[in-house]
Amino acid sequence: MLRLHTYEYHRPGTVDQAIALLAEHSGDVMPIAGGTDLIPNMKHKLFTPGHLVSLRGIDEMRGIQEDEAGFTIGAATSLDRVARDARTLEVLPSLAHACSLVSGPQLRRMGTIGGNVCLDTRCTYYNQTLFWRKALGYCLKKDGTACHVVKGGTRCVAAHSADTATALLPLEAELRIVGPEGERTTGIGSFFTSDGVWNRRMEPGELLVSIRVPRPAPGTRHSFQKLRARDSIDFPMLNLAARVDFGTDGPITGLQVVASAMGSYPRKLGKLDAIAVGSALTEQVVDELAEQAFRQCHPLNNMPVDAEWRRAMVPVLMRRALSEIADAGR
Repeated sequence: MLRLHTYEYHRPGTVDQAIALLAEHSGDVMPIAGGTDLIPNMKHKLFTPGHLVSLRGIDEMRGIQEDEAGFTIGAATSLDRVARDARTLEVLPSLAHACSLVSGPQLRRMGTIGGNVCLDTRCTYYNQTLFWRKALGYCLKKDGTACHVVKGGTRCVAAHSADTATALLPLEAELRIVGPEGERTTGIGSFFTSDGVWNRRMEPGELLVSIRVPRPAPGTRHSFQKLRARDSIDFPMLNLAARVDFGTDGPITGLQVVASAMGSYPRKLGKLDAIAVGSALTEQVVDELAEQAFRQCHPLNNMPVDAEWRRAMVPVLMRRALSEIADAGR
């Protein structure tokens, strides 16, 4: 049986109180919202904080607000609520779909959208018990000096595995982050880094408080696709989000595609506009885009699934996403 270590639990009522607690116990503290990923990691001794600061009692961090320009989603809002909300289902269906595919229904009711955006990277050599990792000699991400994925590698390549972040990138979401130095807003496109140990531009004493999603322009359609071993609970082996902008007379005016679960950050694919812009979303164009996506994606062996099979599924998910978008316009 995997047991938790001893820690002190704090339940602040405001963001300011939470920030103060994080500063007071700096170096030995972590925030916790739903805890669906943090608690298992604590049982594996990947994290052993002496203090946990709960975010569940902070009203400012919960709920979905809509205005003419878009939506503000509290970071502590449950994935289940975002997935079921009538407004997100109508206006942001790709985000609602991504939330609906995270884990299983029980964990979605506890897990939060902010926690998923900030999800710790995962690797087959990292997400193991302490006994297992010790026997292997640990790894770059935790307690060791070697990368077991890239032999001789000097940088951790644990996989980014957050479905909602991939969906939020083509939606051009902005993140409101609050810390001891005040608050700042950053586009989600500049939030992630390639370092698998800590793959986000966020200091340990800071909190993601809310997510701002602008209302999609008329003629813009989105899709989110996920590949996993079991459709009920698993982390992604690959996920892909697509955004297509259509002009008033029909042809494509813009295209964004983001793929993730291959490396340590969600990656925006390039060289797609040259194929798509000015054209209709025909079967031939979809095939060309799928082939271009395949050429750019090279999954690593950071999860116990064949990397070449995952790469072969890139054009499959690309075709599914673009076909869904094309069908929505008919």
